[in-house]
Parts: sequence; structure tokens; C-alpha cells
Amino acid sequence: MKIAFYSYKSYDKEWFNRCNEDFGYEFKYFRVQLDEETVDYSKGCDAVCVFVNDKLNREIIEKLAANGIKLIALRCAGFNNVDLEAAQEFGIDVRRVPAYSPEAVAEHAVALILTLNRKIHRAYNRVRDGNFSLSRLTGFNLHGKTVGVVGTGKIGMIFANIMKGFGCEILMYDKFPNKKFEKDGMRYVDLTELLQKSDIVSLHTPLLPETSHMMNQYTFGLMKEGAMLINTSRGGLINTQAAIDALKTGQLGYLAIDVYEMEEGLFFHNHSEKIITDDTISRLLAFPNVLITSHQAFFTVEALNQISLVTLTNIKEHQEGVISPNQVKI
Repeated sequence: MKIAFYSYKSYDKEWFNRCNEDFGYEFKYFRVQLDEETVDYSKGCDAVCVFVNDKLNREIIEKLAANGIKLIALRCAGFNNVDLEAAQEFGIDVRRVPAYSPEAVAEHAVALILTLNRKIHRAYNRVRDGNFSLSRLTGFNLHGKTVGVVGTGKIGMIFANIMKGFGCEILMYDKFPNKKFEKDGMRYVDLTELLQKSDIVSLHTPLLPETSHMMNQYTFGLMKEGAMLINTSRGGLINTQAAIDALKTGQLGYLAIDVYEMEEGLFFHNHSEKIITDDTISRLLAFPNVLITSHQAFFTVEALNQISLVTLTNIKEHQEGVISPNQVKI
């Protein structure tokens, strides 16, 4: 079976080649993302392996089908970039990696909180320059603070339990709450109460039409003044301009993001010798109380191994006609 592998990075090739020793598939690796100009690279292949910023709209899916593609193998959990209706119409199976390492993402969210709160990044740069001053490096104790967890899937609950270990009170919001998660110091509330009472809010919900820009001018106004917002889920959950406005007024005290709604073409690439033309991300980078990592939360040895293994297993099960919970349907 031949697979056109789009948007690959060196670590993708390393881990997929390693895991593929047990499967024996033929990969055609392309550094470019899947879009209107590169869709025909898939000719002669049976499947495409894609990531979060590859484009899979109706037009591209129709061309994939014409090229003989029968499977879209997502090496990620999110599938908001796939036109599922078109995939079904053209008979293309869609499979994803629903949970490759929830601990990795949850732990990165905690790392963002600790770094931003205790200003570790700023202290590190100071000390390297020979500046050992503690001025303006004051943080706050996490113990006793209220942490709001928006989305209580696997990642959200792992994050909640970690923060409970710090001695935090945990407020949870989910459209479909699971009451078995409620225990001492952890309870479900509505989103308004969560935003009003939380010192830290962490987003762990998928990007869907109803969650797009869920953090906007109105919801920022509901937050406790000076609170911290963390996003390791999907960039489109936050209206970035509204976040900038809230930062400027002090309504939002801290912002840490590992995802960005306009990250396509920016994240996963080295722009250090180029002019960044995105004025919005440039404005965010100018705030001393903003911390940005570039879609790094998943990036652990355990996660890379699991992504490769599950993706290749999805391909094998597609070949064998196995119905899997990893299939994505309308």
C-alpha cells in the first residue's frame, strides 16, 4: 500500500519509518502541505497521511477520490480541517488518532502556567546575561487558587487532577458533564460561573462551530479581572483580537497559548531570518504577560511513538475492513 505523507517534519519521518518496520507500507514523503496545488502528488497512492494544517475541503477531497485515494489517515486528534460530508460522498474513509498522549498535552498546560506565573522564561534570560535581580519576577502560589477546566475529556481530566494535586479548587465545564469525575474539590458548574470564579482558565475542548471563538469580548468580560487563560487545544477557541483588547485593559492578566487561530504557515517553521508579517502574533509577542509555544504540547517521545503506531494500525485496519472507533463520520 502506498501512502502520500504530507507536511512531514524530520521527527515524523524518523518515527514513522521506525514503526513501519512492522507494517511494510510504502511512504512518499512531501514537506509541503496538502492543498489545491499539491493534491496531485497523491496520484498512484492509496491513502494520504495528513496533519492539522493540511487542507481537506470538498474540492480537494473530490480530487483525492479521482486520484484513487480511499483513506485519509489523520496523524492527529482534531478533524475540523476535513469536510466529512464530502469524504462520505466520495467514499473516502477518515481515521484519526484520538488520544496519543493526553498526559503530554496536560503536562504542557501545567508547564505554561508555572512558566508564565513564576516568569521562568524571563528569569532564564536574565541570568544568562549576568542579571541576578529578582525585580518584577513576583509570582503567586497555585495552592488555594481556583482553576477552571473547560472540556473534561481525557486531557482535561488529567490536567484537572494535576492541578488538584497543587491544592487548587477545580471548577469544570463540559456540554456533556460526566458526574463520576466530581469529587472533593472538583465540581461541574456552568461556563459563566467558571469564568467568574476562576483564577486560571484552561481550554481543553475541541474546535466545533459552537466552540469557535468561545473566548470573545463578552466571555473575557465575565472573567475575574487579572485571571490567566491557557489554551493547548485549538487556536480558534479564542478570538485573538478580543484577547489583545482584554490584555491591554488588564481584564486578562496572563495569556499562554500553544495554538493560534492563524498558525497555518507560521507554526512548525523557522522564521528567525524573515519578517513576520502577521501583525496579530507580533502584537501578542510584545506583551510581557503572554507566553507562546508553537503547537509543542504533544511533542514527547511517548506521543510520537503512539501517533505513528496508531496511524499505521488505522491504515492496516482500513485495509482489512475493520470497523474502528478511530473512524470519523458525520
